[in-house]
Amino acid sequence: MAPKRRPCLSCLRLTLLTLLLPQAGTRSFVVDRDHDRFLLDGAPFRYISGSIHYFRVPRVLWADRLYKMRMSGLNAIQFYVPWNYHEPERGLYNFNGSRDLIAFLSEANKTNLLVILRPGPYICAEWEMGGLPSWLLQTRTIHLRTSDPDFLAAVDSWFQVLLPKIYPWLYHNGGNIISVQVENEYGSYKACDINYMRHLAGLFRSLLGDKILLFTTDGPEGLRCGTLQGLYTTIDFGPADNITKIFSLLREYEPRGPLVNSEYYTGWLDYWGQKHSTRSVAAVTKGLEDMLNLGASVNMYMFHGGTNFGYWNGADEKGHFLPITTSYDYDAPISEAGDPTPKLFAIRNVISKFQEVPLGPLPTPSTKMALGPLTLYLDGSLLDFLSFLCPQGPIRSILPVTFEAVKQGHGFLLYRTHLVNTYTEPASLWMPKNGLHDRAYVMVNGVFQGVLERNIKSRLFLVGRMGDKLDILVENMGRLSFGSNTSDFKGLLEPPLLGHTVLTQWLIFPLKIDNLVKWWFPIQSPKKTQLPTSSGPAFYSASFQILGTTGDTFLYMPGWSKGQVWINGFNLGRYWTKRGPQQTLYVPKPLLFPKETNKITVLELENGPPKPQVQFLDSPILNSTLYRTFFNYFLGNGEMELSGH
Repeated sequence: MAPKRRPCLSCLRLTLLTLLLPQAGTRSFVVDRDHDRFLLDGAPFRYISGSIHYFRVPRVLWADRLYKMRMSGLNAIQFYVPWNYHEPERGLYNFNGSRDLIAFLSEANKTNLLVILRPGPYICAEWEMGGLPSWLLQTRTIHLRTSDPDFLAAVDSWFQVLLPKIYPWLYHNGGNIISVQVENEYGSYKACDINYMRHLAGLFRSLLGDKILLFTTDGPEGLRCGTLQGLYTTIDFGPADNITKIFSLLREYEPRGPLVNSEYYTGWLDYWGQKHSTRSVAAVTKGLEDMLNLGASVNMYMFHGGTNFGYWNGADEKGHFLPITTSYDYDAPISEAGDPTPKLFAIRNVISKFQEVPLGPLPTPSTKMALGPLTLYLDGSLLDFLSFLCPQGPIRSILPVTFEAVKQGHGFLLYRTHLVNTYTEPASLWMPKNGLHDRAYVMVNGVFQGVLERNIKSRLFLVGRMGDKLDILVENMGRLSFGSNTSDFKGLLEPPLLGHTVLTQWLIFPLKIDNLVKWWFPIQSPKKTQLPTSSGPAFYSASFQILGTTGDTFLYMPGWSKGQVWINGFNLGRYWTKRGPQQTLYVPKPLLFPKETNKITVLELENGPPKPQVQFLDSPILNSTLYRTFFNYFLGNGEMELSGH
C-alpha cells in the first residue's frame, strides 16, 4: 500500500487565495432595464460618484484626495483622460509621473473606488482645446470632432495606444472601471455627425470588447445629436434645474434603465474678469437628495477641482473670448488645496441616508503656511534673454504665421519686424478680422507701448522712425474648450497694419520659457533695480528659505499686473491680479523645500509694482471685486451668460 502523501501547503495557500481574490469571470456591471437599475455582480447597485482630474493634482497628492473622496461616502469616481496631456507631439506619448494614468487607476483601486472613465477624444473639462492636441491644427483644413478622415486617423492612432492600456482595468477583467463614456456632450457641438459617433462606438467596441458598458453624456438640449443606439444615454444638470422635467426628457431617449446624472454641478468654473462662481450648500444637497430618492445614480462634478497649472486652462467664446482662471477650485466639496468644506460634510450626511459611509472622521485640513513679504529682483527684460529663449534662432517669413505652423503648442511667440516708414504722428497698429489670438505686448526699440487683446482692444497708436524695431509678443491664453469650438489657431492670424501699411518681413521666435526657468536660471547676470521704462515683459526672481514648518500656501501678488509664476522650476500658472477674480495661486507643499533654498521666478508681462514684492498667505483669495472694473465696462453692466459645461 502506497504511503499517504502529505498535504501540499503551497497548493492549499494558492487555492485559498484563488477563492478570496475577485474572479474576473464572475464580475459584471450591467443595466437591468426591467427594474430600472444597475447590477454589480448580479446585485442591485447605484453609484454615488465624484469627479476628480488626476491632471490637475500633483501625483504625490492623489492618494490624499482619493481617500477623502472615499471617506465622504462615494463608491466611485469619474475622470477624463486628456489626449493632449499624453500625446503632446504626434506619435510622442507620455504616461510618466503625473501623467501615469495606470498609477492613478491603481490608487483608486486601493481606496476601494470604482471608476467611470471618460477618455474622449474630446473632453471639454475647461482644459486647453478640450483635451484635443494642438498639433491637429497643423493640418489647417481639419474638421475637429467629425468623420473627417484626417481627424479620424489621429483619433484611431491615439485610441490604439490608450484603450489597450485600460483594457485590463475593466471591471469584468478584474479592474475597477465599470463604464466608459464615448465622446463628451457631443450634442452641444455644431457638427451633429452621426457617422463620427458610430465610428467611435465601433472603435471602442473593437478595442474594449462587448462586456463593458459604454455611455454618452449630454445636457438636456444636446440629447438629439449626442445619443446613439447601443450606447447608454445619461444626462447632466445642476441644482437650479427641474429634476422631474429633465429626467422625463431623458426617458424619451432611454425609456428603461437607471436614471443617471453624469454631471451634477456642485459649483462652477471661473473666467478671468468675472466673479468667482459658487453654489449654495442647501441647493446642492437638496438636489442630490431628491435625485437619490428617485433611485438615480449621480456623479458630482466637481468633487475636487484642482488647478490649471502651467498653460493648461481652456477658454469659452461668449461674445468675448473668455479664458478660464488658473484655479479650478469650482466651489467643490474638497477645496483646491484638498481641504474638506462645509459642502462636503453636508453631502456626506445626505449620502449616509442612502448607503453606508466609511467609519471614522475625515482628515483635518492640511497645515498652511504664511511667509513674507518677499522682495523680488529684476533679472531683465524678456528681450534681454532672447538668445536663451530661442537658441535655434528665429523663423523668417514674409507674413506672420501661427503657433501651430511653427509647432509651438503653448506659451508665447515673439514676432519682430522693422518699420519701413517714419511716423511722426501716432499711427494705428491694428489687427484686421480679429486676427490676434489672444493677447499681444507691443514694444518699439525695446520700449513697451501697450497691449492688444482678442475681441477687446484691437488698436494701439505708435510713433517711430524708419528702421525702428517692432516687437509683438503674443500670448496663447488657452484654446477654446467648449461647444462649437472651431479650430482655435493662436498667434497673428492676419498680418498687422500700421496706418495703411501691411507689415511684412517677420522674424518669428518660438520661446521656450519653461526651459529657461528650469535649466538656465539663475544665469549669472547682474540684478537690476528697474527697467528703463519700468514696464513691459520682464523676469523677476528671488531665493528664500522656510525656517519653520512647511505647508500648503497661496502666492499673493498685490500690485502686479499679469504674467506667469514658477516655484523651483514648476509652472504654477497664470496670475492676472489686475483683472481678477483670482488673486492668489495655490502652492502645494510638495513643491517647497524645507530648510533649503527655494526659487521663485516671475514673468511680468505688463507693469511690475514699484516695490516688486510677493507674499505667501495661509488662505486663498479667489473672489476679488476687481472684476467689476473690467467686464462691467465692456458688457454694459450686464451679467455674462454661463456656458454649458
